[in-house]
Amino acid sequence: MSSAATKLATAADTTSAEAQTLVLVKQLEDAVQELVASYEDCAYLAEAVKKVPGAYQPSDQATDFRKLIDAEVDKVKGTSRSSGHKDQLIRQFKEAVWDVHHAGQPMPGDEQEELVMTSTQNSILNMHCPLTLKPIVELENPVRCMDCRHIYDKDPIMSHIRRSKAPNCPVAGCPAVLQVARIFCDTFLRMEIEELRSSRPSAPNATEVEDISDQGEDEAEDLMDDDEDE
Repeated sequence: MSSAATKLATAADTTSAEAQTLVLVKQLEDAVQELVASYEDCAYLAEAVKKVPGAYQPSDQATDFRKLIDAEVDKVKGTSRSSGHKDQLIRQFKEAVWDVHHAGQPMPGDEQEELVMTSTQNSILNMHCPLTLKPIVELENPVRCMDCRHIYDKDPIMSHIRRSKAPNCPVAGCPAVLQVARIFCDTFLRMEIEELRSSRPSAPNATEVEDISDQGEDEAEDLMDDDEDE
């Protein structure tokens, strides 16, 4: 076989292998999409099951719990905003595939995608509890109002509600009237807070601070020695 024919055969084999790889990657991506969608459905179902005891009305007729749960699932979906968690998982998968042959290189459209994710999928409305002023990423028991979507520290907001017959949301300008039954830690809240926590720039560690302090002290001592020599 001539050199040209060999090169053509090699190129054909390479093209065929790449095509097969693309097909496999697409199949894997479809499977990941289905898995993430199932995960989200499970989260909605778990939230709906929590609400069933409050929605259940005893009667002489048998209760259709399937219908009751489905109705609660629809309510949860209607009041829940996209947390961005689903899109983040898909993005992580795509990044893993991209890094196989393009490690260290940004994915095409990376900047635009980051902008969209930041501007449209961040459902955290307040960065601090309006009562304690504590950052929400530091709250041990965060809760959220299902009506206005503001986040609070659980114990202080419950005390705030008990002190008034018609307590308003403590966030300035928010007209929502708070109800205990409408304030809880929904399925996505902790995930959203964790995503926010992981996106924050890390603070300098103690070693770095100590090194800077030591450097400053050394420089000060050098200056004092120079003054004495003069």
